[in-house]
Amino acid sequence: MTNDQDPPAPKPATGPLRAPAPGVAASIDTPPDSQAGVTSQHGQTGLLLELMREMRGQRESFQEAQRLAAGERKTEHRWRMLFQALVFGLPVVLGIVYFLFFLSSTGFRWGPFGDVVGVVRIEGPISSTNRASADSSVALLENAFANPSVRAVVLSIDSPGGAPVEAERIYTAIGALKRKHQKPVVAVINNIGASAAFLIALHADKIIAGKYSLVGSIGAIMSPWELDRAIAKYDVSQRIYASGKLKSFLNPFTPVTPAVDMKAQKLVDQLGTYFLDEVKARRGVRLKAGIDVATGEVWAGPEAKEIGLVDAVGTLDDYVANTWGVQTYDFGPSTQGLQLLGRTVQDALVNSVQRLATMGVVVR
Repeated sequence: MTNDQDPPAPKPATGPLRAPAPGVAASIDTPPDSQAGVTSQHGQTGLLLELMREMRGQRESFQEAQRLAAGERKTEHRWRMLFQALVFGLPVVLGIVYFLFFLSSTGFRWGPFGDVVGVVRIEGPISSTNRASADSSVALLENAFANPSVRAVVLSIDSPGGAPVEAERIYTAIGALKRKHQKPVVAVINNIGASAAFLIALHADKIIAGKYSLVGSIGAIMSPWELDRAIAKYDVSQRIYASGKLKSFLNPFTPVTPAVDMKAQKLVDQLGTYFLDEVKARRGVRLKAGIDVATGEVWAGPEAKEIGLVDAVGTLDDYVANTWGVQTYDFGPSTQGLQLLGRTVQDALVNSVQRLATMGVVVR
């Protein structure tokens, strides 16, 4: 007889669980569908991370390209501005330089503003062809005396001397301008004030010299060349026709005769006497008795004060500050034209190079 009922299900085993046999790996049965889902999720996550890395790399590349482009635009802008400055600014700068050069060559100067002490410089050899010429110095003195802001005029002297006639023209103008404008004049001797330069200083109201200044060289000198014996070695001589026997006494190519020697020495002595008389007239009782100031020697500032050739020992700045308490204003003479232009161009070139160097550092 057949039993239609299903056989009973086996009962679960009871008792302690047994570990798997050695060498047999324990496994948990996972449904196939669950394994496929996990694999799919891992693949999508990796793809997403890879996509994000690629996007980040593209963004960084784009930002770097933007930085490079901005740097190139900035560099291009700087060079464009420099080019425009050179094209449009250089003519303006050159025009200003030329204008200032022209004003300087005419003796024009800005100011002064407010009360000042006007300074006129007498520097270098005194002659008609040098900066310390009568034409230049007298014109500057006239400007200084006529300016209403100038309370006093200072002669800043640094000269070994020179042509006495040029000195005479200068000190004559000083006397006339003092009477006309009623302004005090002070001569300040810097490194040296000798011979014709000291002759000019004599006509100031006061003479100031530095401790290390050289003062004096009172007298006259004449030093012609004797070239007749030199050209005689080459069998060369000079024929002279003169209306008087001393007409050519300073000719260096003719032999010196006793009459020529006598005339030259007499002339020098006479000019030296004129100079000494001028010193005595201007310094008067201030000269120390028993001192021969006509030896042609020079003295340091303190010794010159002791014998009465100068009134005080000091410098220009100290004397002006202690006496008037105002600023000085330099009336010139100005630097010669070519030197002024050269110095201006040099300064402009140096400034341009410095700016270019600075720009180069910034661009890098």
